[in-house]
Amino acid sequence: MSHSVIVQSLVVKAISSIFLCLSLGSVVVVLSGCVTEYSGGTQMSADPDATVEKRVSLARQYIGVGDWENAKRNLELAQQIDPNSAEVFEAFALVYQSTGENALAEAQFQAALQVDPSLSRARNNYAAFLYSQGRFVEAEREFERVTGDTLYSGRPMAFVNLGLSRLQLGEKKEAEAAFTRALSMDRRNSVALLEMGFLRLEAGDTGEAARYHSDYRATAPTQSPRGLLLGLEIASAAGDTDTLSSYELALRSLYPDSSEYRLWEERQNR
Repeated sequence: MSHSVIVQSLVVKAISSIFLCLSLGSVVVVLSGCVTEYSGGTQMSADPDATVEKRVSLARQYIGVGDWENAKRNLELAQQIDPNSAEVFEAFALVYQSTGENALAEAQFQAALQVDPSLSRARNNYAAFLYSQGRFVEAEREFERVTGDTLYSGRPMAFVNLGLSRLQLGEKKEAEAAFTRALSMDRRNSVALLEMGFLRLEAGDTGEAARYHSDYRATAPTQSPRGLLLGLEIASAAGDTDTLSSYELALRSLYPDSSEYRLWEERQNR
């Protein structure tokens, strides 16, 4: 079963096999403020730093709508002003990752972190990139470094991403510790709640699994295929045939082409 890794600022969804994890859909977080773009040149402000910031902001907006050429154009203009901007390197990395140019993306991520090793957003995005490439050992290492930044606003999600990486490596006890830390900071994190439900169920604690699933449902009124699969497995373990039938119908009706439904069908046919 695949898991998802969440990237911050542009929230890039990485894929190992399913969500998360990066096939690359991206959602832009539009930075505040209005920026007027000019057709040529780099002069948007008398302050070079402000101009670079505006160009990077524009590039991120273009990335959010999949306009890679205009994103690169603004980043090139920004780089003319500041050839060593970690923010520009990171944004270039996201462009190249989105267009499938993985070697270029990795080089840009590494350049960003060489210039500013403390830029936790870039490190988180680099870790998500590594996860999407199936390089889970490296991803785990980078996510662990991100979680060490106590001032990073995305720290709760970094713990979730760390847990997902550990699941891929079969480190279930360590993954549970990471999800627990995430929930101590954000009790409504649906990914952490869901994965804790699976881990508790696998450990034979059906009651705790059901509690996590209940909390997950409260945060996600429309359940994902993985959420419905957890409900199915809890109902099966508890011998609750009515609930099992209800979840099976929902999974079949809502997500007939999902990997979760195929997995459930395979189990029933054994």
